[in-house]
Amino acid sequence: MKERIFLASPHMSEEGYEKQYIEEAFEKNFIAPLGENVTGFEVELGEKIGARQGAALSSGTAAIHMALMALGIGAGDVVFTQSLTFSASANPVTYVGAEPVFIDSDYETWNMNPAALRAGMEKYQAMGRLPKAVIVVHLYGLAANLDEIVEICREYGVPLVEDAAEGLGTTYTGACTGGRPKCIGTFGDYGIFSFNGNKIITTSGGGMLFCNLEDEERAEERIAKVRFWSTQSRDAARWYQHTEIGYNFRMSNIVAGIGRGQLKVLDRRIAKKQYIYEYYKKELGALPGVSFMPVADVHTSNCWLTAIQLAPECPVKPMDIILALEADNVESRPVWKPMHLQPVFAACDFVGVDAEGHAAGREAFHVTNAEMGADDSVSGTIFSRGVCLPSDTKMTDEDLVRICGIIKALWK
Repeated sequence: MKERIFLASPHMSEEGYEKQYIEEAFEKNFIAPLGENVTGFEVELGEKIGARQGAALSSGTAAIHMALMALGIGAGDVVFTQSLTFSASANPVTYVGAEPVFIDSDYETWNMNPAALRAGMEKYQAMGRLPKAVIVVHLYGLAANLDEIVEICREYGVPLVEDAAEGLGTTYTGACTGGRPKCIGTFGDYGIFSFNGNKIITTSGGGMLFCNLEDEERAEERIAKVRFWSTQSRDAARWYQHTEIGYNFRMSNIVAGIGRGQLKVLDRRIAKKQYIYEYYKKELGALPGVSFMPVADVHTSNCWLTAIQLAPECPVKPMDIILALEADNVESRPVWKPMHLQPVFAACDFVGVDAEGHAAGREAFHVTNAEMGADDSVSGTIFSRGVCLPSDTKMTDEDLVRICGIIKALWK
């Protein structure tokens, strides 16, 4: 069998930076959920993206959970979140007892549609149930339309949480940045990142939460509270005393050491991801019916995963590509299945827009693929027609030639 090509896998630095930090932790016998590496990782990542107050946690999911708690969200509250995403963007909403409402995407960004967000705000304002937060996702490292989303959230007085789990290193340039690039994850009240094994840099598992409130003192207080909650809410007493429910969410000193080493090669990893995207676009872009995820020239995407879309009339279907690659020991996968199409969230509301730009719920969309459970919403369409191609930073040009050859053969 040919050598396995992964979709995205951990890639340690060639220089061994990660080992240096881990060895220091062992030498100091600091194998705990605190220490120099934890603090260093928080500060260094903050400096890299232009954020100040951060807490290193056990996962990106935990970071969203803590952001919702920091916003005081609980039972009976409503939280808007993007439908086209991984379930970790939505699950924490249920952890705090709140109700997720899913917002459709647009084709221009593949992320939250500002028109659908506004329609949702109008609908829930009329019900007297404005959301307590909006969670916008930067899918596959593509920046959402932050100019409009930030403005809508401010207009309605709703806090914004950025799920930048897949977008570390992506920048957004728009009116809200004064025409200068700014890292995603720093626009909302809170921004989260993930360092899962398949992310652009990894700590094997881990995440980071940043509080971006303009009031620096308040932001510091919020992150201090997150650190308190994430270390089991232990009170400042000589004995173990707890006045609040806590969580075991803090990142370990060893894991954080891996993160500090990985951070040193982040720019290199982004450059390789962008190279992979451009390679695929050059080799596959002329195939009939193939289009690529919308990487906007004005922004800088980290291109975490390269995803393509196949037009309805295309003779090749997404599963044809996935199975052909799988037969050659190459990993690929469908685009995320939207949350409003997931059985576990079948009872939750969904807000899209119709052709006239009016709010449209689940009943306005029709099933297009019964086997996949897809509909003709924007997010449902991107899901049913999409394929995520191998985007591993360890791939060689020979690997890319092999992948493109398999795909091109399907059109012959």
